[in-house]
Amino acid sequence: MAAPLTLLLAVAVTIRAALYRSSLADLIADRVEVVSPLNAWKRVVEGLSLLDLGVSPYAGDVFHETPLIIYLFHFLLDYSEITFIVADGITAVALYYAMQDYCKQVFRKQKYALEADRYPLDCLELVRTSKELYYIPLKVAMFYLLNPFTVLSCVAKSTCGLNNAVIALFILSTIKGSALLSAVFLALATYQSIYPLILCAPAMLYLMQRQYIPVNFRRSSFWCFVSQYLFLFLGGLFVITSLSFFLLGSWDFMYSVYGFILTVPDLTPNIGLFWYFFAEMFEHFRLFFLCVFQINIFFYTIPLSIKLKEHPVFLIFMQLAVISIFKSYPTVGDISLYLAFLPVWSHLYRFLRNIFLVSCVLLACSALFPVLWHLWIYAGSANSNFFYAITLLFNVAQILLVSDYFYAFLRREHHLTYGLYLKRKDGSEATLVLK
Repeated sequence: MAAPLTLLLAVAVTIRAALYRSSLADLIADRVEVVSPLNAWKRVVEGLSLLDLGVSPYAGDVFHETPLIIYLFHFLLDYSEITFIVADGITAVALYYAMQDYCKQVFRKQKYALEADRYPLDCLELVRTSKELYYIPLKVAMFYLLNPFTVLSCVAKSTCGLNNAVIALFILSTIKGSALLSAVFLALATYQSIYPLILCAPAMLYLMQRQYIPVNFRRSSFWCFVSQYLFLFLGGLFVITSLSFFLLGSWDFMYSVYGFILTVPDLTPNIGLFWYFFAEMFEHFRLFFLCVFQINIFFYTIPLSIKLKEHPVFLIFMQLAVISIFKSYPTVGDISLYLAFLPVWSHLYRFLRNIFLVSCVLLACSALFPVLWHLWIYAGSANSNFFYAITLLFNVAQILLVSDYFYAFLRREHHLTYGLYLKRKDGSEATLVLK
């Protein structure tokens, strides 16, 4: 599989290099769907200019990236295009090897279940074949590298691509079973944008299931492992934050980065749910609804972790989707990361209910974003309600997509336990209702 992956990387690099040299690069870099006030390249360049003049990049209200990002590009400014292309390549390769190891574990677990006759006889058609699992890692890499959302994000030089690379390395180290590297990369991702903090739960669940045999597992072992992982995670976060302080010489970045993410002062339109709602909000209600919106992302962690405690990789997929939908400054680059996981769940297609409709809505909204933006900003024949309507529909479609996969996953697990063709006591066909 090395040759197809190499060819895929070559095609992806060629596409990105061609777009960098085209007249579309500047247009893409200004699109509100692709960049946000948090990760726009122009703001990084502005921060670098302030740093070169001996002024803190956080002195104004322009730069809101982390200190490590600005010092990284302080040395790599002339190679910024290569840096973003390499970041996409790292993300794709990390996801490829992570899914390769995961598919081997799925096949091994499935083989043991078949040998132990744990599956009902009528569920054998739900069993995944080795050929199907063999091509999944390459499909995941292809879904990420050739996704138009990923390409646009890379050409716009959005720092979202760097965050995706860190999260992909976190996923790889977690699936490989390295608690230290998993905690370090998760700390780096959390340092970058706060929201990856919720990935701590699936990481600990996966590592515990990989390192401990259920027969010998005890409650003391559980709390011991949780304490160790949290110590590594918080220790890594402390070291990275302290390094930022020593590089910058002040704590100005704390409010400019994390305060900016949490308080949402910049209401520049984007594909998220925050900007329009808080633009219309009465000031004395702002704090309350700000807390409600921000807590919403973290709220789903506990119930999802309880329901999917035996399937932490699917839980990672769900958490990534929740982050990309409900974060304060989302871009299409965030969406491309969780969409790359869709080939892993190809076996769920038979249980999906709205996939065709949702796919059509997502494609239509993606095409209408620039149209309605032009009508609002340039033609003056529309207003912000038109653009937000498409934004709202786009996010509703994402929620339907993720909930549909969640339903399909739970339904398949139910069939693997109780049989594919359920019968009532009187022998008639039963209808499965998941609540």
